[in-house]
Amino acid sequence: MERIEILNLLNEKKELQNKLNSLVYGACETREKNGNKYLYIHYYEDGFPMTKYVGEYSQTLENQILNNSIQAKEIKKNLRKIEKELQQAGFVEQVLDDKVALNIDFARKSLADTIYKQAILEGIATTYANTETIVEGGKVNNMTADDVLKVVNLKHAWEFILNKDVITSPTNFALLCQINKFIEEGFYYNAGKVRATPVSIGGTSWKPELPVESVIQEQLGDILTLKMDIVDKAIELLLFVMKKQIFIDGNKRTAVVFANHLLIANAKGLIVIPDEKVEEYKKLLIMYYEGQDENAIKVFLKNYCYKKI
Repeated sequence: MERIEILNLLNEKKELQNKLNSLVYGACETREKNGNKYLYIHYYEDGFPMTKYVGEYSQTLENQILNNSIQAKEIKKNLRKIEKELQQAGFVEQVLDDKVALNIDFARKSLADTIYKQAILEGIATTYANTETIVEGGKVNNMTADDVLKVVNLKHAWEFILNKDVITSPTNFALLCQINKFIEEGFYYNAGKVRATPVSIGGTSWKPELPVESVIQEQLGDILTLKMDIVDKAIELLLFVMKKQIFIDGNKRTAVVFANHLLIANAKGLIVIPDEKVEEYKKLLIMYYEGQDENAIKVFLKNYCYKKI
């Protein structure tokens, strides 16, 4: 089984687990007190029997819990199937280092701010308040459907790499493609695939060459095996993905998430371009694309965009 198939299984497992966690299910019990009826459920958590109060009894509520229990049974069945497939593929669940766990927690707490800054970098018409609402699963009415979807896709990409099984997976080409698939979900049928058509870059006459998948994989491997500081290596990865324009769209968003996977996996913090530095960053990026000054943007990223935990 290819690495990208394993990543797909891990993502499916995460989505099913999230869905299971959102369900209220179990064996129903009705208790009476002072002439009123109250509904409780009995269930097991980590092998221990648990009882939970649900609410004042109603037939509708009881039916909902019964339906949830049926759904939960099916989800657990699918989770067992995925676990079996992962086991057959030789996947071994890794134990998180305490520092990596701390970095994941740091990234999760900063998620709305991180996504907002990425959105501003891409020209997505959102506010911090709207971004926070979308990240928390709420609805906004003053944004276009496309802009909302771009924010939602960023959320899904970040949630994907912050999954324990994914953060302990290698930072490689398969992961890069999976991130772009999340970033461009709903926009391009070939999201996550190496582009086969020319693209142009706003603000410059410079145009990237058509990427060749085997060459991109080799070049990524060369960067990842460089003997250098992890933060510097993450910056090299970020700029490489941006300049090569590997995908039809979403390359900057993909590059930032991809570089942060390497940082978080090594408990080294985060790289986020501050919204007040976007214009300066764009100018330096154009210079980098054109080969005028390839070092200036690296210094900028390390001095102004890198955050330690």
